[in-house]
Order: sequence, then structure tokens, then C-alpha cells
Amino acid sequence: MASEDATSVSEWFHGRNIFVTGGTGFMGKVLIYKLLLSCHNLGNIFVLIRKKKEVDPQTRLQLIMQQEPFKAIKEKYPERLKKVILIPGETTSENLALSTDDKQRLLKEVSVVFHMAANVKFDLSLKEAVNINTLGTMNVINLAKQMPNLQSFIHVSTSYCQCTEVVLEERSYSCIVQPEKVIDTVNSMTDEVLKALTPKILNGQPNTYAFSKSLAEDLVQRSGLPAGVARPSIVVASWKEPAPGWIENMNGPTGLMIGAGKGVIRSVLCNYNYLLNLIPCDMAINAIIAFAWKVGKEKPEKPIFMNVTSGDENPISWGYAVDTGKKHATTHPFTGLLWYPGGSITTLKFYHWIRVIFFHFLPAYLLDALIVLTGNKPFLVRVQHKVNAGIEMIQYYTTKQWEFRNERMKELQDELNSSDREEFFMDTKAISWDDYLLRYILGTRQYCLKDDPSTLPRARKVLKCLYFADWFLKIGLLIFFTWIIYSWISPYGEMTTTKFEISEI
Repeated sequence: MASEDATSVSEWFHGRNIFVTGGTGFMGKVLIYKLLLSCHNLGNIFVLIRKKKEVDPQTRLQLIMQQEPFKAIKEKYPERLKKVILIPGETTSENLALSTDDKQRLLKEVSVVFHMAANVKFDLSLKEAVNINTLGTMNVINLAKQMPNLQSFIHVSTSYCQCTEVVLEERSYSCIVQPEKVIDTVNSMTDEVLKALTPKILNGQPNTYAFSKSLAEDLVQRSGLPAGVARPSIVVASWKEPAPGWIENMNGPTGLMIGAGKGVIRSVLCNYNYLLNLIPCDMAINAIIAFAWKVGKEKPEKPIFMNVTSGDENPISWGYAVDTGKKHATTHPFTGLLWYPGGSITTLKFYHWIRVIFFHFLPAYLLDALIVLTGNKPFLVRVQHKVNAGIEMIQYYTTKQWEFRNERMKELQDELNSSDREEFFMDTKAISWDDYLLRYILGTRQYCLKDDPSTLPRARKVLKCLYFADWFLKIGLLIFFTWIIYSWISPYGEMTTTKFEISEI
């Protein structure tokens, strides 16, 4: 247990200049926000930003600073936003495509690096995933090695980078093939050949994301830097900061929740009793910042690995999450509902696909036909194909269970003094999952879907109408299939009776 007069996290960051990659992403924004909010005496935060969709880095930074979560900083501490310094560049390029002046400034001034840049999509080609997640990490490491004042290098990975293991420990895992060889291989082969070889190269990993992140960890392990590897599990909406339930993307459970809440997703292949390892984004970021403090104080010769996960003291199952989410989604419905949200989960593949056919595709084709008859462009079948492709990608995770060891995160909490434990809260035991899931749904409405709270009364009326329509359709289908079965059985019964009568004669 740390003493009360021990150096606090914010004191350790005093005057330090920080380099952040991935600062425009979901977690990157929360990281910068929290550093500005709670480490107000730090130096500058240099943020690497690339050109994206013809939008230059400076414009991207200006847009981000005008949005959540930085609105709160702008209102309370506008002068702190001046600490955010743009560094145009690209992690997949050698030397990060830095200008000479920017590179020299980073090498001279930076003492803490947070490498968060990654593409988290599961369906990337192997070449894309390796170049972004593995080669990008190599390039950042090469820059960090040239920083004479570097005190702490934090690489943000994922708890799911070793999916073939049942128990995920807080240690490095050896790679069968060297990351450097994989990088050379993917960039020397044609796309067609590489696509054919991808399953063999993945060697049991479920997707290119997990594989490329495991390679990146190996690079950090061999870097020789004072480093820490943070492995968050499924990062979801905030618990408290910047606001309860804040979320800005539709990745993972958020996309499932929106699809189910709007009545699009009616069936998911999932084990009701398996545990779901969620970590609110603010708790994850608090742990990562405190982790940088720990690495900076200890200066380890070998990287420290920490699973940023919820513990077994306060577990949540898929079944509980689905049932509780459904409860809150029907009392606080989304706008733009396509049908009543009455889906469910099952472990039976055949039953799941029967439900997909009857409750996903059949209604989509029928409604698209009506849309065409009204002179409009059909879209529901296309939406359902995308939805089901997404469900297939994540069902690997919904039908398996892992045990995550998180002793280091617990120890980290104990090392903080009392004020830091409050400021950088990360104790998942404090979460009431029922309350949290309500905040999550309300936050998804407000921040992700942009549904104003004033839309709730009308959304509830629409939901009520869809409830009766859903029952009307179910009863109609029941009568229809009963009639079909009766029509099929009836002639057979009459024919049997006739034969019996003839035999009696």
C-alpha cells in the first residue's frame, strides 16, 4: 500500500511532454481528455494525426477539439487545450512520415509515449492488419528508441491477442513466426496468394486483428524500452467520465445493442451463461495512465504486461447483459425502430439459422418488396446481409469463454495513494451492472445515435405500436403455418379413411 505522501500520478506527469498515436480514436480521445483534466501541470501532448479522406490533419484536430469529450475541457479549462500539439504523420510510414523539425522536437522533448494507433476491424485483409497494427508499432518503437529522455512507453494491445489460450496471463507469449518476417511476407505477395494463405498464417487465431496485435506485442517485448503492454478487454461506454454512458462508436457490444434495440437483430449465436468481460472506457484509460506512472517509476528492463479487465469479483454474463439490456431498451427505446426489439440468444446453430431466415431475411425481403411497390429504393436486405456478416465475425467471441488474470491491475490500485484512487478510479467492483447498462443505453441514444432525450415519448408510442404489430404478425404466421400443415395432413387423412372403408367393404 502506497503511503499518503508518495508521489502522485499527476505529480509524476508534472512538466512531462507526451507523444500519443491513435489520439483521434475512441480511447485516444478519452486518454487526452483525462490527461488534460487530471494532470493539468503536464507539458505538451503531441498527437500524431494523418490525412484521412481528403481531410488534412489540422482540420481533423480542430473538428475533434470542438466535439465531446473536449467540450467540457473547453468550457472549464480552455487554456489547457493549447497543450495539444498537432504532429502530422502516419504510423505505417518509415519515421512516421515526420518532418525534420517535428522529429527533432519529439526526440528532444518527449518522455512518455502512448502508442494506441490501431485498426480494430476483424475483417481487414492480412496485409492491412499487419501494416497498420504490426508495422505501425515497429515504426513507433524505432522512433522511441531515439528518445534520450524516454521514461515510459505504453503499448495498448488487447486481452484477446492470444485467443487459443483459455487462461490469459499477464506475461509475454512467444510468436511462432517473427513479426519482421510476416511484415516482409505480406508486402511481397500478391493479394490473391496472400488471401489463400491467410488461414494457415493465422495459425488458429480467429481474425487478422488478433494475429497482428500478438505480433506487435512481440516487438515491444524485444524493444529494450522501459515499456508496459496494456491489454484492455471489451472497452465500452464510460462509467463516469467524460459523462456517464459516453460512447461514440458502434464497435462490439454497442453495435449489437443498437441492432437489437432497433429490431434488426433477432437472433445471435451466444452462450447465455458465459461471462462477458467489459471494461468502461474511463476505467481502462485511468488504468493505462497509472500504468505509465508505474513503468516510469520502476523503469523495468523487460516490459510489464497488464490485463485491463473486469475481475471475477463482479462478473457479468452474456445472458444477464442481454436480458437487462432488453429491459432498458424497451423502457428507453431508440428512434427509427424498424421492428419491436424481441430478439434472443441461443447456442443451437440450426435453431439460430432458422430464426435468421424467418426473422432477419424473410421480413427484409417482404418489406423491401413493399418499399419497391411504393416507388422507393429497397435497403433492408442489404442491411441484413451486413448485419449477419457482422454477427458471424463476433460469434467466435460470444461462444467461447476466457479467464483473464488481472492481479497487476489490482496491485496498481493498491499502489496509488487515496486521492489517486479516487481521481484515477479503476475498481470494477464498484459497478452496478444494472445501473451501468441503463447509462450505456441512454449514452448510446444521446452520443452515438444523436437521439435527443425529448424524442423518448414519441419513441415509446412507436414501440407500443410495433409491440402489437409484432404479436399480430406472430399470430398470423402461426395461423398460416397451421393451415399449411392442416392442408398437407387433411388429404392424407381422407385418403387413409377411404382406404379403410374400402377394405371394410
